[in-house]
Amino acid sequence: MTDALPDRLSNNPKSPHYDAAVLERGIGIRLNGVEKTTVEEYCVSEGWVRLAVGKTVDRRGNPLTMRVNGTVEPYFRAEPTPS
Repeated sequence: MTDALPDRLSNNPKSPHYDAAVLERGIGIRLNGVEKTTVEEYCVSEGWVRLAVGKTVDRRGNPLTMRVNGTVEPYFRAEPTPS
């Protein structure tokens, strides 16, 4: 596995941008230099993140989200353990 993060990543398994292997390693997101913990999806090239709004869910049980624009900096939270 490489240490490069994808340009776009989602934590929803129904999304085409979902990648379980990358998510298992632990991803952190900084938006304009501030750590965000409720990120549902991000796109580095377009400069936006989709944040969950509280604990509110829609009628299908998905979290309600809002899109916020800015400088997106994804990173791995922990170093991978060598096999």
